[in-house]
Amino acid sequence: MFVDEVKIKVKAGKGGNGVVAFRREKYVPKGGPAGGSGGQGGHVILQAEPHLTTLLDFRYQQHYAAPNGEAGSGSQKHGHDGEDLILKVPVGTVVYEEGREMPIADLTVPGQQYIVARGGRGGRGNAVFATSRRQAPRIAERGEPGEEKALRLELKLLADVGLVGFPNVGKSTLIAACSAARPKIADYPFTTLVPNLGVVRVEEKNFVMADIPGLIEGAHEGQGLGIQFLRHIERTRAILHVLDVSGITGRDPMEDYRIIRNELAAYNDRLAELPEVVALNKIDLPGAAEIAERVEGEIRELGREVFRISAATNEGITPILYATLRILEENPVPVALVDEEEMVVIRFGGESQENFNIRRTYDGAFQVEGEGVVRSVAMTDTNLDEGLRRLHRHLERLGVIQALRQAGARNGDTIRVGDAEMEFVEEAGGWEVDDADTILEEETF
Repeated sequence: MFVDEVKIKVKAGKGGNGVVAFRREKYVPKGGPAGGSGGQGGHVILQAEPHLTTLLDFRYQQHYAAPNGEAGSGSQKHGHDGEDLILKVPVGTVVYEEGREMPIADLTVPGQQYIVARGGRGGRGNAVFATSRRQAPRIAERGEPGEEKALRLELKLLADVGLVGFPNVGKSTLIAACSAARPKIADYPFTTLVPNLGVVRVEEKNFVMADIPGLIEGAHEGQGLGIQFLRHIERTRAILHVLDVSGITGRDPMEDYRIIRNELAAYNDRLAELPEVVALNKIDLPGAAEIAERVEGEIRELGREVFRISAATNEGITPILYATLRILEENPVPVALVDEEEMVVIRFGGESQENFNIRRTYDGAFQVEGEGVVRSVAMTDTNLDEGLRRLHRHLERLGVIQALRQAGARNGDTIRVGDAEMEFVEEAGGWEVDDADTILEEETF
């Protein structure tokens, strides 16, 4: 299915680091822990915007990152949260995550939002870890990394205006004349094999025009290329019907008009009810004025607006664009009457904290994978002994260390968890570890 499509990469903000700090006040010789926690990183949010009609802006910028959360400070001062990054997309945008066939969201309602990348939690300061038994903890967490994803955005609402007409009547020339689209143009049927999109600017307003190819008699039954593209016209708000009045083809423009109208009605009754503007093209050629005079009268009798134009010379282009814009303003994008409570947004749940797997890498190291394990290591401040001991106890509870032994990890082997790299050591090393005979020591980060 041909749609307006872009690929982008988004990265949510990292949580701010927590800090280790103690009260240092006069006459308070044993001040308690006072380290504040870090702020949460900003989310990356997609928001459906009813006034947008194209994903064109994302063609020029593909990478987006939300701000990080601020670090905590002494006196139990918490860091500020990172500001959310809101990316506005047209209503009808479908969101896919790289590597997944099913969409993760379908933004069908104006104003609807979806968090595509969640900001990391702020790390806790040492004031949080104080207990009646541990009154002076020297432990703080680093901020959690924000989610990072590669996304594909598809716009199902293809265009505001659909250009229809027989092959070779000048639709591609017209869309090239009034937009930045540069379709392949030649003098033979079915030059256009896919719909061409063009963003048309009239004064300070934009609308999207689509050249719908392959419409001939019998298109709704699969003749020519029509059956592949008729469904795209369903999403348009108006039709610009192009007729060739040059007389070169030997066909009767009014007969062409009736055939295309019948095909639209046969495919979907709604298409026959869409507002329509008729363009009598190639008026600059000899003999075209006489044919246009007859056709124009018949079209007006049907209650349609009709204009004489020459897409090749730009004659009459401006008036027909203003007429099209007026019709679009009179027929705004319909708002789906969907109860938000009934609206379904597809989400994929992440791994639970207990799920992990271990694999051997090409260089003999052991790679530990799993959302919960990676997050725990990333949020540990390995410069603090208490932090390392706490991490070790946590990995013991999850069964990671026992799983490493079963996978064949031995003294001195390299263990990688996310961006962290550690060494596997089969000795207690003087650490106060709960009944454990294996520890992980930091090597590099």
